[in-house]
Amino acid sequence: MTVLAPAWSPNSSLLLLLLLLSPCLRGTPDCYFSHSPISSNFHTRINELTDYLLKDYPVTVAVNLQDEKHCKALWSLFLAHRWIEQLKTVAGSKMQKLLEGVNTEIHFVTWCTFQPLPECLRFVQTNISHLLQDTCTQLFTLKPCIGKACQNFSRCLEVQCQPDSSTLLPPRSPVALEATKLPEPPSRQLLLLLLLPLILLLLAAAWGLRWQRARRRVELRPGVPLPSHP
Repeated sequence: MTVLAPAWSPNSSLLLLLLLLSPCLRGTPDCYFSHSPISSNFHTRINELTDYLLKDYPVTVAVNLQDEKHCKALWSLFLAHRWIEQLKTVAGSKMQKLLEGVNTEIHFVTWCTFQPLPECLRFVQTNISHLLQDTCTQLFTLKPCIGKACQNFSRCLEVQCQPDSSTLLPPRSPVALEATKLPEPPSRQLLLLLLLPLILLLLAAAWGLRWQRARRRVELRPGVPLPSHP
């Protein structure tokens, strides 16, 4: 039996090339929201989960996220979503339902292709209620603008840390630099001015001593007039 090969035309090649270059198929890193993905009752779902969970359940939060406008809120929600997904793997059926309700409110962060977390992030342990409270705060921050005044968050795909204050020195002003300079050695003229009184005093003392010696020699020679004091 003979199998006929499908006809391959230049138009077919062009169509395939356009499909391969399509941003959707390439998975081009992007973070764009044409409409607001945050519901109007997100705080209710977060409160329901907060009331059900143990308040002292330990989680970790990043404490040195860069305070970048709108990006910090998105980064915080991205990290919270990671915790929600982790909690779902160990939760019972009731808690899984509540976790999924909260996850629905912050799942939109998965539309963004975030880069791997930087090593500079510092995490501290806290309880789950603080994490959920912070999640609610960040949603309140983003809701007025996301999908409206702010749509493109592509500049937020790289999570950034605050500079480590222990390794950075504050900028020094010109006044501070002048204050820390070593004092210049005194000039030769200044030294002469400072030594002039001492030199005059020594000259006067030497002249007085010389005059006293001359007077004493004259006193030892009778008939020689005494020298007059200048």
